[in-house]
Amino acid sequence: MPETVPTDPFDFFRAWFAEAEATEVNDPNAMTVATADQEGHPSARIVLLKDWDRAGFVFYTNKESRKGGELRENARACLLFHWKGLRRQVRIEGPVLDVTDAEADAYYNSRPRGSRVGAWASIQSRPLANRDELLGRIAEYEAKYPGEEVPRPAHWSGYRVVPQYFEFWQDMPFRLHDRNVFTRQGDAWQHGKLFP
Repeated sequence: MPETVPTDPFDFFRAWFAEAEATEVNDPNAMTVATADQEGHPSARIVLLKDWDRAGFVFYTNKESRKGGELRENARACLLFHWKGLRRQVRIEGPVLDVTDAEADAYYNSRPRGSRVGAWASIQSRPLANRDELLGRIAEYEAKYPGEEVPRPAHWSGYRVVPQYFEFWQDMPFRLHDRNVFTRQGDAWQHGKLFP
């Protein structure tokens, strides 16, 4: 019987992501974000997917962090979801755009107050002398913004990875894994398979 594969990578992702949300114990929206500086030196870290649609996949961060600096130099990224319990991975590659201020404000204001204060207190990716230095900065911004209202710092926002390439990887016996790839061709997607 011929294999049935979704013809649209967003439908494929939607189905797998729904299964991950139903079965993964912790953070099914956790993904590796890989970036590289202008000299090609790579780095990767785990962040949380906060929104996605056909326009792209969104995460938020301090834009003065290492990843923010690399994305200024080289505005491309690779995302990797690994759902160990399902024995699946999804890789997404493409250019990166800034989210709008309205999107950043809406997500930022949905965060707990402690996270909003932390966005001010943490000078992300910079050297930290000790934990007390961070706690002191938290106390400083707690005092500066004593109420529930904590404005979004200009340096804190989001990025949208606009997919040009998807790979859906499914573990199979004897390491003969199933790999479905979709490559953007203009406004359409070309589907193919890869050897394991």
